[in-house]
Amino acid sequence: MSDSRISKRYAGALFSIGQEDGSFATYGKELEEFKDFFINNADFGNAISNPIYKLEERKSVLTFVLGKSNFSILVKNFLNLLLDKNRIDSIEAIADKYAMLTDEASNIAHAEIITARPLQDETLQKVVDSLKEMTSKNIKSEVKEDPELIGGIVVKIGDLVLDGSVKAQLEGLKESFRRGE
Repeated sequence: MSDSRISKRYAGALFSIGQEDGSFATYGKELEEFKDFFINNADFGNAISNPIYKLEERKSVLTFVLGKSNFSILVKNFLNLLLDKNRIDSIEAIADKYAMLTDEASNIAHAEIITARPLQDETLQKVVDSLKEMTSKNIKSEVKEDPELIGGIVVKIGDLVLDGSVKAQLEGLKESFRRGE
C-alpha cells in the first residue's frame, strides 16, 4: 500500500475518533510533537522502526519514551498500533495528513504564493485578505520566490491555480500570435 493511502487511512481513523470526542486538535498537536521527536532523533527513529530489532524491544523503547510524554492515552495507543502494524516509519506522512484534516475542519486553506521578488508585509497581507474573502476560509500562506515569473504572482490553493504572472501573460500573448488573433 502506498504511503499516501496509509497516511490517509490512519490519519482519517484517528481524526474520526477525535471529532467524536472533540479532541481532534489535541491529538493533532500530540502527533506533530511525536513526529518532530521521531525526525529529530534519528537513533530513536531507527530503534523503533528498524525490523532488525525484535518487536518487543521496539515496543519497550516506544513505551519508555511515551511514558515520559503527556500524550493522551488514545494517541499513545495509536502510536503503539502503528508500531504493531509496521507503520511507525510513516508517522511523518500520517501527521501531515492529520494536520490537513484538522485545518479542513477548522476552515483553514493553505495557499502557496509564488512571486518573482519578495513581497512586502502589507502586500502579502492584502493578498491573504483577498484570498480569505474569495474562499471564505482562513488562510495559511507559504511564500516562495521564482525569478522566472519575471513579475506578478501565482497562487495555489488546493487544485485552484490563479496565475497573474508576467510569464503567463507573455505565453498567452505568444499563443495568440501563433493562432493569428
